[in-house]
Amino acid sequence: MKLEQGARIIVENWIHAQPEDVLHFITDETKLREAEAFVKAAQSCGAIPKVTVLPSQSIQAGETIAEMRRIMSYATVIIGATNYSFITTDAVGYALRRGARFLSLPLSCNDGRSLLEQDFLRMNPATAARLGRPMLRCLRRSDTVHITTKLGTDITFGIRGRNPGLFNGVTTRPGSCASASFEVYIPPEEDQTNGRVILDGSMGYIGLVERPLELGFENGRLTYIEPTPDGDRLRRFLESFDDPEMYCAAELGIGLNRLSKCRGASYIEDESAFGTFHIGFGRNLALGGDHDAAGHFDIVVHNPTIFTGESVIMKNGASCAWF
Repeated sequence: MKLEQGARIIVENWIHAQPEDVLHFITDETKLREAEAFVKAAQSCGAIPKVTVLPSQSIQAGETIAEMRRIMSYATVIIGATNYSFITTDAVGYALRRGARFLSLPLSCNDGRSLLEQDFLRMNPATAARLGRPMLRCLRRSDTVHITTKLGTDITFGIRGRNPGLFNGVTTRPGSCASASFEVYIPPEEDQTNGRVILDGSMGYIGLVERPLELGFENGRLTYIEPTPDGDRLRRFLESFDDPEMYCAAELGIGLNRLSKCRGASYIEDESAFGTFHIGFGRNLALGGDHDAAGHFDIVVHNPTIFTGESVIMKNGASCAWF
């Protein structure tokens, strides 16, 4: 897919841009081609594009974004299109409370292509919503989520009092938040995740694991990383934040994009893939949680069986028949 086509999908099918909407595209110096394509797509709809280019190394911690909170709130739609996601920052929550819409569009890719050139963006948002709505109903009725896999994952999340949400790219209501990652998500209770995960998918920005890797969780925190080459990569990445709050299991997500594959090219594609679940670490403020940290990071696991109370919403990576 051409980069210009991807930009039009975002502006026309996800944002539903209207004449005189102000679309604030926040990116970094590595994504100027995407910014140019976005400006053209916005102008073709009669919308007013605004582009802010930030230093790429200043984004993940959120300090630069926090300084922009009032400027961001004047836009109709804010598109977070840097390499790293900043959807979980307090500044996004501030803008949402003042009626702005937000689309998280992290552009980080490892295969030399732009995210806007990736075919998984063609997934129909309405189809993703139909896949996710039964999952939302089950999550709302449950206090816990229990997930197993044939490789040995056996983990439980406490979700009492937490509201699930659905991302399918679309943001049309004032104050609404969307993501290029098509998923059902919920911020679990920050001290109620326990068990083990056999990680056989991707480690977010780091890429695919070479072989399955065991992780252990206790009272909401990542407490064990198997000492393998992949485990060492993960440990070094988490240590680079210099923040113990990055070890908190702050998000549970279930992928809804049937066109996505967990192949390590884009963490957004990885965590969107249908038949996977992911755990997000660190910050979860804009997802409805209470946890702040220096960043946000996800791991992706294949073929889960997911129990919400007495209901099974996914079995070995496939929707249950009644879905």
